[in-house]
Amino acid sequence: MLNLDLLEQLVVFAECGTLSRAAERLCLSQPTLTRTMKRIEDDFGVPLFDRGKNRLSLNENGSLAAELSRRLLDEAERVVSEVRSLDKRRKTVAVRSVAPAPLWYLAPRIAASFPERAVSSELSEADEAIGSVRDGSADMGIIPFEHKENGLVCVPLMEERLSLSVPPGHGLAGRKSVTLSDINGFNCLLRSRIGFWDRLCRDRMPASRFLVQSDEQDFEELIKTSTLPCFTTNLVDSGELLAGRVSIPVTDPEANVLYRLIFRAPGAEYAKIAKQIRDGRGFRPFKITESGL
Repeated sequence: MLNLDLLEQLVVFAECGTLSRAAERLCLSQPTLTRTMKRIEDDFGVPLFDRGKNRLSLNENGSLAAELSRRLLDEAERVVSEVRSLDKRRKTVAVRSVAPAPLWYLAPRIAASFPERAVSSELSEADEAIGSVRDGSADMGIIPFEHKENGLVCVPLMEERLSLSVPPGHGLAGRKSVTLSDINGFNCLLRSRIGFWDRLCRDRMPASRFLVQSDEQDFEELIKTSTLPCFTTNLVDSGELLAGRVSIPVTDPEANVLYRLIFRAPGAEYAKIAKQIRDGRGFRPFKITESGL
């Protein structure tokens, strides 16, 4: 039976070319490595080396053995990685979402329904979320449109509606509603890591400049002290932070999103979670510290 640890030493010897350099890389003595090479040769049962005075080199058999050993070690590493990944997936419910807000509501429901499993969430593009569900690397995906595909189930989850928040004296403060075209040209505060909302704002407001904030306290301080507009949604608990501002609905269809939950069939337990969220029963969302987008 071939020993993977010994094969690794053979691969290192092939890469280094000499026993001394290989022994130095492996932190072994040269006599120890010499004995290892002899043992590997015995395991293969054929000559692997050309031996000269104070010199050992691979022959044609040895070169092939080193190359195949390298492939075997790579495959062994892949096998271990896949088994560990499977074990992790069995202990984790993984979700990929196009935006953060739905995760605030979905994650606690998952935790309540699967108390023995951890919840892993990640922001991604819609096609990446669908692909992750399809290949099994994610259990659920949150996307902003309906998707029909054999083997996958797509059900409504929740709505998110964008609003612009401005100080009372702002030029748009008297408007009952606005479009992204109306806002285009105004500089705005923007949070980081907001998923597809970031691209939507930049694509539809090319004349605007965005002051992006990753620190929550900095973001809140700028809202309090500046006259810059910022964004919020119906899913964001802004508390008292936006109390002195005017919130104006953004009416573009793209700014009013019906999220769908997508998962592999049959997924009855996931469909039940989505229904609970739609019905608004039996869950409390995580405390939301984000004050706006």
